[in-house]
Amino acid sequence: MSSVFDLVGNRIFSDHQSGMMTSAKAKHKKEFKARDDIFDEENPTTFLKVTELKDEQPIRAAAFHPGGEIYATGSNSRVLCICAMPSLTGLSASHAATPATEIHRIEKIHKSSVSCLAWSPCGNLIATGSSDKTIKLMRFTTSTHNFAGTPMELRIHDGAVRDLTFMQDSSNQTSLLISGGAGDCKIYICDCDTGTPIHALSGHTGHVLSLCTWGGAMFASGSHDRSVRFWDLRAGTFILKISPHGPAGGGSPASPACTVTVDESGRLLASGHEDGSCMLYDVRGARVIQTFQPHAAELRSAHLCPRSFYLLTGSFDKTIALTNLHEQGDLEHPLSTVTVGTHKDKVIQTCWHPTEMAFLTRTTSETC
Repeated sequence: MSSVFDLVGNRIFSDHQSGMMTSAKAKHKKEFKARDDIFDEENPTTFLKVTELKDEQPIRAAAFHPGGEIYATGSNSRVLCICAMPSLTGLSASHAATPATEIHRIEKIHKSSVSCLAWSPCGNLIATGSSDKTIKLMRFTTSTHNFAGTPMELRIHDGAVRDLTFMQDSSNQTSLLISGGAGDCKIYICDCDTGTPIHALSGHTGHVLSLCTWGGAMFASGSHDRSVRFWDLRAGTFILKISPHGPAGGGSPASPACTVTVDESGRLLASGHEDGSCMLYDVRGARVIQTFQPHAAELRSAHLCPRSFYLLTGSFDKTIALTNLHEQGDLEHPLSTVTVGTHKDKVIQTCWHPTEMAFLTRTTSETC
């Protein structure tokens, strides 16, 4: 299941007649603004489920395009689907979720389920990973919302691909694709123009479950080996390891790191763990700020909003939680966390809209 949630009364797009922004760098693109009324105990503002996308089998992956006007999903039925972001103008508390608007779909994109997908920062590339051990890399034309050319197939992994992310290489401005998963547990870096692997990074001893990147040379990974690692492409290896008993990670959860997210400045990392806990980590200070328990079961997805006001998390306990990171002014203090959504099935992914107080979720059921 994949669903789009929004705050009641929010307007998501600029004042174009189409109700949609023209590109990822649209002139009228809004800046993300905080809404602390969500945490008002007496009269909280609530999120509404706006649309749902249904599939014959569970939807495994979902992500917003950087421009925010569309999103992509991938499923166990081997379908890659592009959907329009709904207009959120004039929503009321009585709104009932409507079917998502499909723009384009590719059947049998892989030989097995689509396990992950990602957009490039400019929105002109999309990549999908699969349990068939392959990656499909495709060019995407934002103006027409359609794919361009023939997909490039990458056969570099010897196990299921669990996550992937794009990086704009700061040294030469080329697009790189970072991917990880099962098998040899290596992280591969590929040139997006040629599909050629340029690095195969070793370090993790368990499946790589999550990846995130920032700054043009840095990325982080979370693994079933209970560690979170920071990598620098210029070094060719990991430069910091956070583990429960390591010198840089004392106090970190002794549980597999299912998801990692880093803020745009590269200063704050949040990781979600199998025991339902969440860790906040000071990257520059190389220290655990705090761990807290937003969920009662496996925390499968953590996503910092633009400007890092809030942390959105989804869990196997079937809930979606929002944690306020700027209320106290000090992340070492107790943080306010509220439940902003529930599903009938386990929540396996959450992601923020690029500019608005709206988010996308997917669950283990056949709708999204």
